[in-house]
Amino acid sequence: MMVHQFVCFCLLLLGDLMLTLQQLPMPNLYLKQISSPPNGVSGVYTDEPGTISVMEGDSVTLQTGEIQTNRIIMWTFRLNSSETVIVDIYKQIISIYDSGNNERFRDRLKIDEKTGSLTITNINKLHSGLYKVQMTNETVKHKTFKIAVFGFLTVPVIIRDSSSSSSPSSSNCSLVCSVLNVSDVTLSWYKGISVLSSISVCDLSISLSLPLEIQCLDDSYRCVLNNPIRNQTTHLDKASQLCQPCEESHRTPLLLVSLLLLLLVVAVLVVLFFCRRRKYTQAKQDDQESMSEYTQIIYRLQI
Repeated sequence: MMVHQFVCFCLLLLGDLMLTLQQLPMPNLYLKQISSPPNGVSGVYTDEPGTISVMEGDSVTLQTGEIQTNRIIMWTFRLNSSETVIVDIYKQIISIYDSGNNERFRDRLKIDEKTGSLTITNINKLHSGLYKVQMTNETVKHKTFKIAVFGFLTVPVIIRDSSSSSSPSSSNCSLVCSVLNVSDVTLSWYKGISVLSSISVCDLSISLSLPLEIQCLDDSYRCVLNNPIRNQTTHLDKASQLCQPCEESHRTPLLLVSLLLLLLVVAVLVVLFFCRRRKYTQAKQDDQESMSEYTQIIYRLQI
């Protein structure tokens, strides 16, 4: 039973290998050399790839990590269940496949002849996916990279919410922070460093709106749009005139109390000063009177 299961497993692997070889747009001889290394050649695989996050329009370089000498190198791009060859280097001849199914890569792929590293320029969301490089010499090495491309972030727009259900006599103010055509982002309201509310969206290009209701406006409110790479922030201040600013009268009682306390402290210090001065003057007068009496006694004794 164990032998039968092992044989079935080997046949399954062989079938997958043959299907992959048929899909590769390369000569049969080259496919044989890539997929079937010489006797004694072992495969070396790297760990699972981490995600490389980049913004649209940027460039990213996928490093092989070593100098290539007389190696056979093949770069593939995998999206969902489809995997295609985009670059190969065979006998120091570089072939770039950026047409047909790989039209998304047209004029965007560059190869470092010394290292075999791949650079993707002017990247966009169509380039998000899994990249793999296979390097064949005395050993076969595989290295994988996962790229996530994020779109440009627009600046959030804050407006007064005229459709709010708050009554006209209510002292509350309703605001809405909005952004257009975004994906893989989070939109949040902040007061200082505290998050008041937030909403997130993934894998879609839609518009987002996030309401906020406050009693009065000060300089600590802001709306933030962010993705794993960058953020855009719109600050609210009292000059925006979207809501009634928090009156200075709210701070007046505290200011008056502080002023009164200061005056009280000054008054106490003044009273203490005059009391000590009076005591000092009285003590000096008492000393003078005592000295005068002592002088009179001495004078009488001498007589």
